[in-house]
Amino acid sequence: MPVVEVLTDWTRTLVDGLDAVQLFDLPSGPTIYRVFLLPGCLQFDLSFTPASEFAPLGPKFRLLFGSAVEKPYAPPPSAEALFGYAVHHALRARFCIERGRYWQAEYWISGVRDYALSLACRRHDLPATHGRGFDDLPAEVLEAFDEALAVTLEREELLRALGRAITGLLRESHEVRELVAKTAPQLRELTGPLE
Repeated sequence: MPVVEVLTDWTRTLVDGLDAVQLFDLPSGPTIYRVFLLPGCLQFDLSFTPASEFAPLGPKFRLLFGSAVEKPYAPPPSAEALFGYAVHHALRARFCIERGRYWQAEYWISGVRDYALSLACRRHDLPATHGRGFDDLPAEVLEAFDEALAVTLEREELLRALGRAITGLLRESHEVRELVAKTAPQLRELTGPLE
């Protein structure tokens, strides 16, 4: 039976039998996750993977029944990629500040902070994706990022928060010292006057 038909059958069962609301589908490799909201604010993710592709994605996977193929685990994001995205986001944040796009600027500043915290997670052997390791970082690491939160959407406040996010990014980028050396001067310029 094609996956689309199986998804349709299961969706009908959950909607009719449990009053579920289908929110979205999230394809990831060969797997499709269909996400539902059940009464009581319970999120339910139903996933379908072809048997030939069903494999653990990480070391915490525990097979309860059936069988799984053996594949290498997906590697965590590289420090280079995390740093690169953070630099990209820092540039976007400054462009948005200059254009008076303050909500969008805050979005990009948050991204810089999140990638910097992901680098901190790598350094502390914590999960570095989707914020999973953030709350397990040492208090002093997290406290250093407190000031990277913008408290208003005013130009000066956004520049201040961006500066703190960049400082945190540079502090947590031990694995990519060469990239830091090449980009740090330009990153520090992002919080200076332009207008």
